[in-house]
Amino acid sequence: MKAKVHVTLKQGVLDPQGKAVQHALAALGFDGVNDVRQGKFIELELNETDPKKAEAEVEAMCKKLLVNMVIEDFRVDILEG
Repeated sequence: MKAKVHVTLKQGVLDPQGKAVQHALAALGFDGVNDVRQGKFIELELNETDPKKAEAEVEAMCKKLLVNMVIEDFRVDILEG
């Protein structure tokens, strides 16, 4: 089973990397970009076969290590097969 974790900064948290990307895009002529928020993507291969147990396990991983719960939000997608 595979888990995909999408981590983004919470709304209201400054995103200097996102602003740098936005300015770089404008410098390259892409003027239609109003805002950029950057995040991270984590993919995990799991031995667990039960999707609900897998999701609970990955959420625990996120809360304990993978995500800074003070400034980041996350979403977990579990893929079977």
